[in-house]
Parts: sequence; structure tokens; C-alpha cells
Amino acid sequence: MLNPESTQFGERRVTPEEKTEAVRGVFDSVAGRYDLMNDLMSGGVHRLWKDRLVRMIRPRPGLKYLDVAGGTGDIAFRIHKKAPDSAITICDLNQHMLEVGRNRAIDKGWLRGFEWVTGNAESLPFPSASFDVYTIAFGLRNVTHIDTALAEAARVLKPGGRFFCLEFSHVQEPLLAKAYDLFSFKVIPQIGKVVTGDQDSYQYLVESIRKFPPQKELARRMEAAGLKNAGFTNLSAGIATIHHGIRP
Repeated sequence: MLNPESTQFGERRVTPEEKTEAVRGVFDSVAGRYDLMNDLMSGGVHRLWKDRLVRMIRPRPGLKYLDVAGGTGDIAFRIHKKAPDSAITICDLNQHMLEVGRNRAIDKGWLRGFEWVTGNAESLPFPSASFDVYTIAFGLRNVTHIDTALAEAARVLKPGGRFFCLEFSHVQEPLLAKAYDLFSFKVIPQIGKVVTGDQDSYQYLVESIRKFPPQKELARRMEAAGLKNAGFTNLSAGIATIHHGIRP
């Protein structure tokens, strides 16, 4: 019988505490190669998906942005380019990822406008109603309790605040889905092994995509967590999806 307190870590059942530590270990391993990781998993198209996400956000100066699981700064930097006078908080479970992002910001000469905070998406270290926009890109599938993380997103958003989640999702076209599955499970872990020497982390990341809720199910769970007008936009036939909602 399954332990009711267990959860998925890829294909394995683990305790919530074990998953948190295991996820931290995966991103400890890939922190310095995060862009390469996403290039391998998306064929480089993740850069276009992130650009699309930021266009949907329509960043404006003077707003407060929270980017969760965004340690390396990919989304935060795109927002900063569009609205350089905004306050952007980057929160990540993994200190190594935050160090990579902070160093990248310094290399760009961006010394102001960013706050780098270590924290868990399920228990964010911020007061309620603190932010105008919440983003999480390729991070929600790695949290232990997705519904808790969604409720935390609703909590820290101001009334009228907007939620955006970019995540690998479920391909809608059957033939493409079969081809993508073959590429994901047979090719990506082997490329990870050859290029980075870390097959296990890439195996987990592929498995975690298949365990992530389908688009309509996640929209229902967003509504239940307090994020209303929940909707989604499929990218590349559903290989990735942007989920969006509003804190009423």
C-alpha cells in the first residue's frame, strides 16, 4: 500500500522531505549548466518560450515582481530589460542557482533592482499581498505539493495581481507526442550523460514532465487555490504551456 504522505520524484515514490532534498540535489548538480540543460530539453526553443512569457506579462515600471524558482535570472533579466525601474525579487530553493544568477547580474552591470532570496515555493518568506506579478518558469513541477505552491502564489499576490507559470506540459498531437516521448526518454538522458556527465538528473527532469498535471487539470487546481480566470496557452503544440490567472 502506498504511503499517503509519499509523493513522486520522477518515477519513484519518496517522502515529501526526500523529494525536497532530492530536487535540491538535482539543481546543485546542474546550476552551472542550467541554460545548457534547458537547451538540451527543448532544442533551444526555451528561449523563445521565455520571450513569449514576458510579452504576455507586459512588464511596466513601478510594479513589484516575484520570480519563483528563477535562481539563474532568466525571467527576471527579461523583465528588467522591459521595465528597468521595477523591483524584482528572485526566490529559489537552491542557493547555488541564486549564486549563478547574482553573478550573471553583476557581469551585466546590474547592481540594483534585484533581491535574491532563498526560499521554498510552498512557504514563501514574504508578507501577503506583496507583489503585482508572480512568475515561475520550469519550476512548478519540481515542488512537492503543487496545490500548496499555488495557494502561496495567491497569498503573496496583491488583489488584481497576475500569476504566470511556464512549464513543460503535455503534447496535444498524438504522433508528435510519441516522437517527443521517444526523444525525451531515450535521447535527453544520454545527451546529459555525454555533455555534463550527469545522466540521473536529466532522467529525473524528463520523468518529472510526464508526472506534471495536464493543462486543464492544472487550470482547475489554480482556481481551487484562489487564482481566478485560470487559462493556458500552449506553445509548440503543448511541449510547453503558459498558465495564467488573477488574484481577485
